[in-house]
Amino acid sequence: MPMSATNAPPAAPDSGTESVPFRQFLLKIHSRCNLACTYCYMYEAADQSWRQRPRSMAPATVRRAARLMAEHATEHGLSEVHVVLHGGEPLLVGAEYLETLLGTVTDALAGIAAPRFTLQTNGIRLTEDPRLLPVLDRHGVRIGVSLDGTPAGHDRHRRRADGGSSHAATARALELLTNPTHRHLFAGLLCVIDPTTDPLETYEALLRFAPPRLDLLLPHGTWQAPPPGLAALTSPPSAPPAPGAAMRATPYADWLCAVFDRWYGAASRETGIRLFEEIMVLLLGGTARSEVVGLTPVDLVVVETDGAIEQADSLKVSYPGAPETGLHVFRDTFADAAAHPAFRARQRGLSGLGPVCRSCARSRVCGGGLYAHRYSPGASPVFSAPSVYCDDLAVLVDHISARLHRDVATLTVSRRTASR
Repeated sequence: MPMSATNAPPAAPDSGTESVPFRQFLLKIHSRCNLACTYCYMYEAADQSWRQRPRSMAPATVRRAARLMAEHATEHGLSEVHVVLHGGEPLLVGAEYLETLLGTVTDALAGIAAPRFTLQTNGIRLTEDPRLLPVLDRHGVRIGVSLDGTPAGHDRHRRRADGGSSHAATARALELLTNPTHRHLFAGLLCVIDPTTDPLETYEALLRFAPPRLDLLLPHGTWQAPPPGLAALTSPPSAPPAPGAAMRATPYADWLCAVFDRWYGAASRETGIRLFEEIMVLLLGGTARSEVVGLTPVDLVVVETDGAIEQADSLKVSYPGAPETGLHVFRDTFADAAAHPAFRARQRGLSGLGPVCRSCARSRVCGGGLYAHRYSPGASPVFSAPSVYCDDLAVLVDHISARLHRDVATLTVSRRTASR
């Protein structure tokens, strides 16, 4: 039977004295971009470290990072590792660079662990440079594309540096990627939510490209710099939202609930939506596979273009230097990173949350929300506050829980009637 927010599954166990090995290695292979998105956490947020970093990761840094991945996989007996190529815009490195990088990582892991490559892109370079897709295909790189829905909704935030539209170019890239020749490389779409857009129009625009999966993302924000539509939030709540109680405005939950009802009620599966699927799995007693919800210990590490080993780059939205660990691929190992207090703090399950979240019946489902969204300068530690999206997450979790309960109750009655 599905679990309600007040009858949640047990918490993920604390990691105790042992660190969790990394299984996801995010390589920042290019630190610049060909778009100027208004909500970008790399260029528009508090941390501006990109200005001091090289544009692309040097070949020697790639080789060293690949060697450290192989050592880490050997140490922990990993049969596969996930290598995420990221930026900026990673395709700005060009086809020749990509061929060398992918070959370097593959060779380093040969006989140790299978590399599972993914790449997140705005897609524009795929049509500008026809050499890119064959390289990505040869190495089995799965490609995720950022698209924010309708042309108007997309171009509201995802414009070129000169202010020009980017939707048409991204759409052309998606038409290329989704044709039968290349569709096996298409991992899905990433859409940053704008609550002022029509949720169903946005969803329909995304479905136009028949994505195998959607990631619907909350725009990054903190209690110091609240996201659009939540500017009235000035301080974290002192108690969790009570079930059924009146909430402050929840524009993101309203938007997501509308999409959930359409998606969940469809006659056939239209696509996967990671956020909804993860919440449903957690409500049913399972374990999440992402850091957005749930209490699964973080297993992702970032290597910046200059070789710095850092935490998730979403932390750049909080304050300058937030993702930094002081570690570097030419001085340290991923074992050193896994033992670092910053990573250990994100592997403690329920006990790693602040007091308000620990006392909330929904915490085992929402997991306190994304770590970066908990930042509050007045909290101690500064990431111990509830998410700036606390009310929105509460409404969304309760909405999905209620829908699951109704369906299970209906199914139970139908089975009892049939067995008579």
